[in-house]
Amino acid sequence: MFVDRVKVHVKAGKGGDGIVAFRREKYVAFGGPSGGDGGDGGNVVFMVDEGKTTLLDLRYNQKICAEAGGKGKPKKMHGARGADCVVKVPLGTLVKDLKTGRIIADLTRKGQKEIIARGGKKGRGNFHFRSSKNTAPQYSELGAPGEEFDIQVELKVLADVGLVGFPSVGKSTLLSVVSKAKPEIAEYHFTTIAPNLGMVQVPDGRSFVMADLPGLIEGASEGKGLGHQFLRHIERCRVIIHVVDMGSNDGRDPVEDYRIINEELSSYEYRLMERPQIVLANKMDLEPAQENLKRFKEAYPDVEVFETTTIIAEGLDPVLYRAADLLETTPQFPLFNDEEVDANAEGVLYKFEPEKPAFEIQNMGNGEWHLVGEELERSFKMSKLDNEEDFMRFARKMRKMGIDQALRDAGCQDGDTVVICNIEFEFME
Repeated sequence: MFVDRVKVHVKAGKGGDGIVAFRREKYVAFGGPSGGDGGDGGNVVFMVDEGKTTLLDLRYNQKICAEAGGKGKPKKMHGARGADCVVKVPLGTLVKDLKTGRIIADLTRKGQKEIIARGGKKGRGNFHFRSSKNTAPQYSELGAPGEEFDIQVELKVLADVGLVGFPSVGKSTLLSVVSKAKPEIAEYHFTTIAPNLGMVQVPDGRSFVMADLPGLIEGASEGKGLGHQFLRHIERCRVIIHVVDMGSNDGRDPVEDYRIINEELSSYEYRLMERPQIVLANKMDLEPAQENLKRFKEAYPDVEVFETTTIIAEGLDPVLYRAADLLETTPQFPLFNDEEVDANAEGVLYKFEPEKPAFEIQNMGNGEWHLVGEELERSFKMSKLDNEEDFMRFARKMRKMGIDQALRDAGCQDGDTVVICNIEFEFME
């Protein structure tokens, strides 16, 4: 089964907790704090595996978790770092944040590894909190939670040349003749339901990868049929070979077919019409082919047309030479539909995002206030609240962040309820 798109939930490992411990050693009267730090949480990592051709494994494993870091130990010893969860994916895999659409990784190189979700930061042991005022701190940090979110994983085939056209125009036959690929060939529509790749050897020694893509239909750019699934695999191609059936099988008009396919390509979001296109007039051995070709050239006088009969491998060498020549002068096209992105940039798409405030105050009415914000919530989750010292330390941290004054300015009164991460506190000076 060919699977080229799947939604996955990823969860990096939680950082290990720091501990409270004191040095207990003979002849050392005041050993002091010696609680060690926890270990960092493991990352979720995607790695290219050239042996894989589909995302089928992810379809049946839609929750990926990395290992949590180990707890700290006495004598200032660190906990073990959590093991990374390494997921092997095919070459050409694109990973997006499902919520924001942000591209996290674009895996286009052999052996490439990318961190998808980062493990949580380790919690510090009480050794770090000693001071002249508090020589025996009873406080340590909890490990921070790892990143956790939903992603969309897409496979976009890595091919230099992509074949497009209506179903049953001869794309699979062309690939089978010019390469060693063995796509399914039959006399019914949509024989090809998944991309097929083949290595093409040009007579002069040059070579390139060709992709036979499932046939398009009118409305494909809007998702009709399996349009989006098919068009997605053309995005990485630098050259397009447009196969047109001049034999008028099934009563189709090649002039109209050419127009419709190009409209679908131009309507798709990745600017496919910017790629150089080779028009292949196929099935020239059939009776109406010459008349159709004449009409085609009259309708599109500026279009270079190569006459072929793929089933008997006739007229294919000029097509291969032309494709190889175009590949030498055609650069890679960016996958990102954003004019601000450099066309030569590779990898992750970075966009400017304004700095988020450390916290936000939400007035829920009836004396209830909610505090939200990534920095605040991270600090809260890393704070132990087991004893009075823990609470006092957390209160000082909140005051240092300016939360107390911000609540006062917003209208919060003594005795009001303040909620942080679903935990209620009473507000007071």
